[in-house]
Amino acid sequence: MDIVISAVVGLIVAAATISGAYFWYIRPTLRKIKSAKADVEEREEQLRKEIEAKRKEVLLEAKEEAFRIRQEIEKENKDKRAEIQRLERRLTQKEETLDRRLENLDRKERSIAQKEAEAQAKLDEAAAIVKQQRAELERISRMSSEEARQQLLQQVDREMERETARIIREAEEQAREEADRRARDIITLAVQRCAVDQAAETTVSVVPLPGDDMKGRIIGREGRNIRAFETLTGVDLIIDDTPEAVVLSAFDPVRREIARIALSNLILDGRIHPGRIEEMVAKAQQETEAKMKEAADRAIFETGVTGLDPELVKLLGRLKYRTSYGQNVLQHSIEVSHLAGAMAAELDVNVPLAKRAGLLHDIGKAVDFEVDGPHAVIGMELLKRYHEPPDVVHAAGAHHNDIECHSVEAVLVLAADAISASRPGARRETLETYVKRLQKLETIADSFPGVEKTYAVQAGREIRVMVKPTEIDDEGAAKLAYDTAKRIEEEMEYPGQIKVTVIRETRAVEYAK
Repeated sequence: MDIVISAVVGLIVAAATISGAYFWYIRPTLRKIKSAKADVEEREEQLRKEIEAKRKEVLLEAKEEAFRIRQEIEKENKDKRAEIQRLERRLTQKEETLDRRLENLDRKERSIAQKEAEAQAKLDEAAAIVKQQRAELERISRMSSEEARQQLLQQVDREMERETARIIREAEEQAREEADRRARDIITLAVQRCAVDQAAETTVSVVPLPGDDMKGRIIGREGRNIRAFETLTGVDLIIDDTPEAVVLSAFDPVRREIARIALSNLILDGRIHPGRIEEMVAKAQQETEAKMKEAADRAIFETGVTGLDPELVKLLGRLKYRTSYGQNVLQHSIEVSHLAGAMAAELDVNVPLAKRAGLLHDIGKAVDFEVDGPHAVIGMELLKRYHEPPDVVHAAGAHHNDIECHSVEAVLVLAADAISASRPGARRETLETYVKRLQKLETIADSFPGVEKTYAVQAGREIRVMVKPTEIDDEGAAKLAYDTAKRIEEEMEYPGQIKVTVIRETRAVEYAK
């Protein structure tokens, strides 16, 4: 019984516990679950509505975009159709215009063909008339058409020759005026800025003696002194009847200067024998080398040229004792450097390059007696060997037109060399050469037909050509002057310029009796 009661009590307690749990835990939880389910359903409904609204919105936008695109396509198609229609109208108009032009061309061709036929008929008629007139003219003039043609051609040739001479004279006058105007300023300024002494050097050295008895001492017993002197110096010692003087002659100017200094020192010393001669020659050689170095340094300083190879400086110093037509080559090189630099400054080109090329342009003359060939080409090879700039090398090689000038500086060096060599007092010319040049000038002028007499005046700087007035007219005189000047330029070499004056005069002479 107790067990039953306990069981019933347990059941009651379990039921009460379950009922309490239901009311305290399960029911609220079920309510929460139900509420959450309702919220979920409400949220789903809301999302469904939003999705539907978004779908409708997107669909509406797509329809609007499709409508817009369709309108643009329709508008573009409409514009293209309008453009096609416009082009079709233009093409139609062009076809009509072309048809009209073709019709006009056909009419013109027919008209031209008709006119050509009429013209051909007139030409045939004119040819017949000309033939008839030519026959009549030949009958009247008693001259064939070929003879008349030759006479007409000769007349035309004479007229053309006169016209050519007139044109040449006018062109020469115009070119000469322009060239003189432009060159006068440049060259005058260049020459003004270059103030150098005029030099007249000789190619032999004369050593004065205190008395004629010194000649015997110089010769020595059985000529041993003079032989020793000539062997050591390489110079010919000429002892003749010239009172109180001996002459030193050698192709090498440096050797000649060494011999002059040595002989002068021997004469002052008074002790002349082979041992003393050898000692004096060695001292003279050292003294000459020092003078050449000093002269080269002075030339470099004066011209402002820097960076020369030491071997080039030595060669430049050798030019102190080198002469050309009586002109000292080192002084000439300094003058050419100044002239080329001044002209380069006026023309606004490379002044240092022009001065450097002017100073070194005759460097080949330092060794031209040792190497065969033109001194300009020799100098060009020397400058190449000592790594001078290519423009300097080119200017040195081109200053006598041995090669063609390819730079402004080369032309300036050529011009400066000509100016320095041709200025008054720069060179001395032997009488024989001078006379031959004057004879050559007169011979060239006398070789032209119609020349009566030619005179070379003003030391060969002008020739006056007297012509026969019956054979050469005024226009022919101008042409003769031009042709003579060209022949002189081609066949002769001369300093400066030569003026050609053609004189034509007619004289009428009658005697009163």
